[in-house]
Amino acid sequence: MMKKALITGITGQDGSYLAEFLLSKGYEVHGIIRRASTFNTSRIDHIYVDPHDPTARLFLHYGDLSDSEQISNIIYNIKPDEVYHLGAQSHVKVSFDIPEYTGNITALGTTRILEAIKRSGNKIKFYQASSSEMFGNSSSPQNEETPFRPRSPYAIAKLYAYWATANYREGYNLFACNGILFNHESPRRGETFLTRKVTRTIANILAKKQKILYLGNLDAKRDWGYAPKYVEVMWKMLQINPPEDFVIGTGEAHSVREFVEQAFSYVDLRFEKYVKIDPRYFRPTEAEELVADAGKARKKLGWEPKIKFKELVKIIVDADMRKVGLKPIGAGDEILEKKFRNRWWGVD
Repeated sequence: MMKKALITGITGQDGSYLAEFLLSKGYEVHGIIRRASTFNTSRIDHIYVDPHDPTARLFLHYGDLSDSEQISNIIYNIKPDEVYHLGAQSHVKVSFDIPEYTGNITALGTTRILEAIKRSGNKIKFYQASSSEMFGNSSSPQNEETPFRPRSPYAIAKLYAYWATANYREGYNLFACNGILFNHESPRRGETFLTRKVTRTIANILAKKQKILYLGNLDAKRDWGYAPKYVEVMWKMLQINPPEDFVIGTGEAHSVREFVEQAFSYVDLRFEKYVKIDPRYFRPTEAEELVADAGKARKKLGWEPKIKFKELVKIIVDADMRKVGLKPIGAGDEILEKKFRNRWWGVD
């Protein structure tokens, strides 16, 4: 029997890579998308097949994490074997501007899915995309035993979702686990997130379309990894028994300043000439240093990060240069995307 997977947030960075990975594993993949007047499926267009085609294994359904009835209907009708809950209001800075909406979608959206799974009566495995932001100001490195001290409405909402997942696992015997993923990036990362904001600006500067990059706190430190490798471990978490929670990251901390400097120096530019600090981009409260201790994942899942900081920066800069019509310095993004795709599909 072909396994069925349901992905919320399928049109995002992680959702698109995960859909591709699961298709390569022989799954039938279903994704929930929000209705919009513009096309918002660019990240999955390359794997989409018209549902009239008998070979189609990717199907999209309109829904919203604020609508419990629709969520329940989708889960009831599809009867998935696995649910990967990646959908959220996931921008930390934006969460300060719309905290109530962030709580409704990121926190309560998780409860709506868990409740639908519980009421379905089916044996459905559930993956919750938890976040390193939940650790906030806890001392680093952080692992599964580190206390949570969230520092943003987004982190607070994710913490609610984390404990909801743990409680449904313990209270209702659901197969439910949390993947506490530290920052993971790729050319598919949203353009308003820090990494893409930096690399897009660099490409625009080289293309003479932009002159200045405005940023906030350059001293915050994060653990940055490569997204395609992270979606593989999501799947691995649902293949072990009993379900457990895992921290995933590279174990390396780099400041925003380091990221900016590395990206600009890659194209032989001095970032001081182009970067200006704008107080509006500072958060009211900040998680200063987040770095993973992923020893448990290495031991129990056999997971190791392959792409580290400097190579990751080059991959994203190259991709954004290509998008504005410039010849990239390397071909890292295309080579790696092809490498992962070929490995997933069993092609040499």
